[in-house]
Amino acid sequence: MSPIKIIVTGGAGFIGSHLVEQLLHDNRILSVRVIDNLSNGYYSNISHLKEHPKFEFFEKDICDYEKMVELTKGYDVISHQAALGSVPRSIENPMLSTKVNIDGTVNILHAAVVNKIDRVILACSSSTYGDHPALPKSEDTIGKPLSPYAVTKYTIELFADVFRRTYGLNYIGLRYFNIFGPKQNPDNPYAAVIPIFCKAFLEGKSPVVNGDGSNSRDFTYIENALQANLKAIFTQESRALNTVYNVACGEQSSLNEMIDALKEISGKEIDATYGAERAGDVRHSKADISKIQDLLQYEASIKFKEGLRSTYEWYKSNYEN
Repeated sequence: MSPIKIIVTGGAGFIGSHLVEQLLHDNRILSVRVIDNLSNGYYSNISHLKEHPKFEFFEKDICDYEKMVELTKGYDVISHQAALGSVPRSIENPMLSTKVNIDGTVNILHAAVVNKIDRVILACSSSTYGDHPALPKSEDTIGKPLSPYAVTKYTIELFADVFRRTYGLNYIGLRYFNIFGPKQNPDNPYAAVIPIFCKAFLEGKSPVVNGDGSNSRDFTYIENALQANLKAIFTQESRALNTVYNVACGEQSSLNEMIDALKEISGKEIDATYGAERAGDVRHSKADISKIQDLLQYEASIKFKEGLRSTYEWYKSNYEN
């Protein structure tokens, strides 16, 4: 396989910036062009890369179709990480989530068709499984979405498949299950639970749990998500293309178990405060990862507690004092 040129949308965000850094150190990559409007990402996540000879950054919006066609010309692969995340944000402003997540993605898909790009990797979501009660979650069985965000992420999967059948565009969808790790911002109003809890422990404060703490998730460390992305970008197996995969550990941990793990990691005996359930939340989540193991040879190499320890230590180095 010849070295490739890749676009990363949302490359200043949490997952995107980790991916960009990894790609720049990969000898299979000729160049990495980041597109991010910095509405959700942070230039500080990638500023240390600006002198790298393979790196380019464009502060542009995926909702600008003409600009997306212009910026993706001459590239081989698009890794489409850009999105407005967060279930609560989508409930507060479903119009904006729809515009960015659906319209922006259709712009990227069509730009890929116009520029004859080899494949698009889509950042999808486990929220797609909605209210379906089965555990573990298998790619072929989904329920009704529980939030506008979930609707947008399922809709982009449908668009990708239609673009495959209509225009011949190759794609791979990666359904992320609660990805966490260094560089997740705990101060964002829509921050994820792990950075919020890590910061609370560092400050000696009681973390606030929505519900009774029995809700469970398949928390997945960032290194596992990066592995899945790299395998999706570089696979030469035709049968691995044009489908979606769960990106997870295949295990579940409750919020109460996370609190106990943070007590052990931090050496602090801090108890949680319990509040109301959050609208749009799924009660339990655990992935079946047999498909991605089979077709992309993915392995969840870093388990939850190991990843949580690394993450807490990163916050301790970067946020304490």
